[in-house]
Amino acid sequence: MTAFVALAACSRAGGGEAAAPAQDKGPAAEIRLGYFPNVTHAAALIGVDKGLFAKELGGTKLTPQTFNAGPEAVNALLGESLDATFIGSGPAINAFAKSKGEAVRLVAGATSGGAQLVVKPEIASAADLRGKVITAPQLGNTQDVSLKKWLSDQKLGVGAGADQVNVTNTENAQSLDLFKKGDIQGAWAPEPWSSRLVLDAGAKVLLDEKTLWDGGKFPTTVLLVRAEFLAEHPQTVEALIRGHLAATDLALADKSEAKQVVNNALKALTGKSLGEPVLDRAFDNIELTLDPQAGTFPRLAEDAVTAGVAKEAADVAGLADFTLLNKVLTAAGKPPVDSAGLDKK
Repeated sequence: MTAFVALAACSRAGGGEAAAPAQDKGPAAEIRLGYFPNVTHAAALIGVDKGLFAKELGGTKLTPQTFNAGPEAVNALLGESLDATFIGSGPAINAFAKSKGEAVRLVAGATSGGAQLVVKPEIASAADLRGKVITAPQLGNTQDVSLKKWLSDQKLGVGAGADQVNVTNTENAQSLDLFKKGDIQGAWAPEPWSSRLVLDAGAKVLLDEKTLWDGGKFPTTVLLVRAEFLAEHPQTVEALIRGHLAATDLALADKSEAKQVVNNALKALTGKSLGEPVLDRAFDNIELTLDPQAGTFPRLAEDAVTAGVAKEAADVAGLADFTLLNKVLTAAGKPPVDSAGLDKK
């Protein structure tokens, strides 16, 4: 049974009537948490490695799982083999839309910024991308949508023709190797991969995605939770958010320690640590924040249509539930985040 069929089956009782809403069952025995081995997932890397999630979760077992891109994590969420995940904004919207607003809730932000279009040095403008091969991590992921939306704005078609841009989807590590070999000419990549392409492979920045957003702020990474898990175990989700805040506060208070923790985690997960210049550049390009920039999500949903990834803009009303986030922030003496109406259906 597919996740979507299963979802439909679970959402209805006999006679076509809606099943009773999930009830609070207290702290969960286990929470399965997804995240990526990217600098844009620094809070997750720190929270896991320093035991900050585990400390807040208490008796709830933390089972971390890593993914290479958002669509993989979405499949795990919708298949109910994952309870929560740090993920890009694009796949978060996609998961909400595919489940008809039922399966997932956005409960916090994690990272703003940290994505760039980097290219071969001889490429000087958007027009020079014609006939070139440019990669994004996975079809429908946040960078894939951003790249295709921007190409559309530049009046550049996506395809294999001489006047088109050949967009391929390749894991970040493979894109680095392909760029070095000359098999691709650029990538729209998250940190640390954009920095690795620039400093380790001689790429240059053609576009920093920050320049496309007011104030340079856009949600690169957010925290998404299964709606059923949130309803049944709000105490566990609140504890997860407290751990997330502790990880973020650590990174903001001691950047040097944060870099070391993230680099050690990346080495453990990928087998290779980052050089200091790459790590420094990557951290300089991101902002760690629990504010998911809710006001950007309607535009992000529209961008997926422009990019050709979605047929129609997803209705994102009801995607967010910041009740627990704002409770945690208030308790810590921090200002609440604005839902920008994203919590209302």
